[in-house]
Parts: sequence; structure tokens; C-alpha cells
Amino acid sequence: MTRVENYDALFSGIIGQDYDLLKQICPLAAEMSRLVGVRVAEYCQQTGQTHPQIFELGGGTGITTLALLSAVENLDILSVDKEETMQKQARQSLKAWQQQGRLDFLLEDALSALKSQPDNNFDIVASAYTLHNFEHSYRREVIAEIYRVLKPGGLFVNGDRYALDDITQHTRLTQQEVHGYFEVLSRLKRLDILEHWIIHLFSDESENHVMRETPALKQLAEHGFQEISLTYRQQVNALVSALKPL
Repeated sequence: MTRVENYDALFSGIIGQDYDLLKQICPLAAEMSRLVGVRVAEYCQQTGQTHPQIFELGGGTGITTLALLSAVENLDILSVDKEETMQKQARQSLKAWQQQGRLDFLLEDALSALKSQPDNNFDIVASAYTLHNFEHSYRREVIAEIYRVLKPGGLFVNGDRYALDDITQHTRLTQQEVHGYFEVLSRLKRLDILEHWIIHLFSDESENHVMRETPALKQLAEHGFQEISLTYRQQVNALVSALKPL
């Protein structure tokens, strides 16, 4: 596992300004990516996995991908994203791992990419800040496909926006989050990014998207997952993990 004190220096050096900007705008999102890597490392240690096969949903510019690569020395990742611009950045930043054969990319939407994979094919499905973007019906299909492609005993781990069941408290925390966006991005004179984040947040909080904690965990159980846990709750962010039974 990557030592915590070296983490920011490593990521700033490889991912560059994407990571640095995320750390300023939404530091808890960057932390959740790190925790996804930590959870994967724990799972590999607990199960004795020496060469895990990982399917990453929504690789984006590679922040969570790098967290995974940094957490476990010998793993293979198939990183999926439908946004060509972001995946192009990840390919450039992480080309050393791709050249080593540890990382491959697939430019496709999550559900189509999952459906193209065989049953019981991956030890781990990992993600950060992807599932909350999906509409409820699409997310349900994605969860079913995640379960199908995981090997028995496989791990699903997701660092994401899990809305609080207490709507009043969730709204208060979201307002604090928005205040932070304005404070940081006004100071950086990046109103273009501020506009993007606010518009995106309206989508996240809409009734057809919002991923509220209790229904989200119940959905995992309905699809057959066991040992479901929500940990490291930090405001509207949390780490969720679950196992496909043996």
C-alpha cells in the first residue's frame, strides 16, 4: 500500500493539475479515491490475492486508477469510461502501466462494457464517483451486471456520493459543499469550472439520480451481495463495499 505521506506528491507528479485541482475543489473526493485503493489492498491481503483482475467503472482522468495501481503491486485493470477526452488524459498519464501490461482501457458506457464481459470474470469491480451519475433504472442494471461479472467471493467497492437518509441534514451539507466551490473557484478565477460543477450538482441531487444511502445498500442486497458495509462517511461521501458470496 502506498504510504499516506507520499500519496499527494505521487499523484501531483503523475496526474498533475487534475489531481491538484480536485484536491482544492473537493478534497473529500480525492480522499475517497485513495480509500478505494486502500480497501482493495485490504481485500487482497485478507484473501491472499496475488494477481487480482480489476474492472474499473468510470476511470475518468485516472485518479482512482492510479490509487488502485499504487495500492497493490501486482494487479491488472480494465478501466472503462465513455468520455474520450478524460480517458485520453488517463492514457497519457498512466501509459507506463499500460506499457507494462497492467492496465488497459475501454471507451464505452458502463452498462455496455459490463455486458460484454463473461460471467465470473473479475476479482474486483472498483469505482469512484460514477454510480451516482446514473439514473435509477440504469444503475439497477449496472449493479446486476457487476454481480454477474464478479467471481464468487469477489469484491465490489465504490467511493461515491451516498446521500444521507436525513434529507434536511443532507441539504445542509450540500449547501456547505457549494459554498466551498464558490470560495475556491472564485479565488482561482475559474468561473467556467464553477458553472460546470453547479450544473452537474443539480443533476446529482435530482430525484431520478440521487443515490440515497439506505435504498442503495438495500439494492446491493437485493441483487445477492453480502457483507455490505458503508464506512468512512465524510459529509455526503462514503465508501461502500460488498462481496459476492462464494
